[in-house]
Amino acid sequence: MAGIGFELRKYLDDDSFTGTMKAYGFAGLISAGPWVLSILGVMLIGIVAVSQKVGGHEVKQFTTSVTWVMGASLSLTGLLQLVFTRFIADRLFEGKDDIINPNLFGAILLTTLTSLALGVVLALTLFSESFAYEALMIANFVALSNIWIVVIFVAGLKRFKLILVAFGVGYSAVVVLSSMLMGFGLTGLLAGLLAGHAVLLFMMLAVIIPEYPVVESVRMEFLQRKQIFPVLIFIGFFYNLGIWADKLIFWLYPGTSEAVIGPLRSSVIYDLPIFLAYLSIIPGMAVFLLRIETDFAEAYEGFFNAVRGNATLQEIEKLGNEMVVAVREGIFQIIRIQGVTVLLLYLMGPKIVQWLGISDKFVHLYYIDLVGVAAQVLMLAVLNVAFYLDKLRDALILTATLLVTNTLFTLITIKLGPVYYGYGFGVSMTLTAFVGIMLVSHEMDNIEFRTFMRERHTEELPG
Repeated sequence: MAGIGFELRKYLDDDSFTGTMKAYGFAGLISAGPWVLSILGVMLIGIVAVSQKVGGHEVKQFTTSVTWVMGASLSLTGLLQLVFTRFIADRLFEGKDDIINPNLFGAILLTTLTSLALGVVLALTLFSESFAYEALMIANFVALSNIWIVVIFVAGLKRFKLILVAFGVGYSAVVVLSSMLMGFGLTGLLAGLLAGHAVLLFMMLAVIIPEYPVVESVRMEFLQRKQIFPVLIFIGFFYNLGIWADKLIFWLYPGTSEAVIGPLRSSVIYDLPIFLAYLSIIPGMAVFLLRIETDFAEAYEGFFNAVRGNATLQEIEKLGNEMVVAVREGIFQIIRIQGVTVLLLYLMGPKIVQWLGISDKFVHLYYIDLVGVAAQVLMLAVLNVAFYLDKLRDALILTATLLVTNTLFTLITIKLGPVYYGYGFGVSMTLTAFVGIMLVSHEMDNIEFRTFMRERHTEELPG
């Protein structure tokens, strides 16, 4: 992501309003693109389907099915994403570009086989729907799981305009193809979704594969024990499951949900406000990309190059202070920008609800979710800093805090009643972000001493 950030900084260097708007606009779309476009795409398909007189129950079955598939695919690939990302980052650092594509193909093969096997088992044990529905659900599960793996590479490329085109074309295809096939009901909508996601997946691969040599077909060196950081498996799984924990609880709790199709349930009172709130994430994610992934990344690289080189103590201390300032300024700017966004959307809340033609009962929950989503952006920023500093223990504490608190607080608020719905998610995200800031602040205190001790310990290790 830092590579994209450095490219976008060129717009900021223009020192003009237009350049600034371009930089933040592209940053917001790139960083929040998969998140927001998937939400908008599914919502737009539902709106078009209703306008075309497709049965409301079928539309609900479609949106519920897609939401569950997205959550399940993210949780599953969370086990591999960070491990694979670390492997690729280390190989690029070593200059071993020739093994990147073969291992990407290996990751795709592993993801395909695992998601396919899991999908078949779930279809045979939990579902009793038509063969077409179950086959399309499995296929979408496999396609989305592969998209979450491939998107790792897309995030690391500097050709951000091609990235935007790929996502734009992919999700446009989802909407268009689903609209064309919606005459076939639920299976038509799912078939259109599958075709659109296939377009997105292959477009991303078309961008990625030419970037690195293709000398072999498939390699799976990323699964070698010496290449795996087990803690990253838990961090990835805890994070994705933690993000979905509140939604899952509201779906499974009988008092807040209803059966939609097979074992899949949805929560009328919870789903729409939370997904609308997630659309507010763009401004904060833009700042996250430009400030944390660019300013901090640049300061971080300068500091550690100085530590490993022949820089004087005064130079190292100066660069260390610049890194601390970059983190502090990045976090403060995320708070400012996302705070303004929350305030504006808070004031517009009643009008948004009225425009969508939904009950005023959703406004209160929407307000709480806005705060929770804002805190989630902040949590992502500090989690990213922990990764840069290689503080995997802190990242594990942070993601475990997210999973435990979101699960526990959501269960408590459900027992307390409708007035407290949403507070579990909001308080959990806020608390997790606060814990993350405390962990990062502790690491930043006397960063020069900590870094020298770590470097010395590394040098003294045998081998």
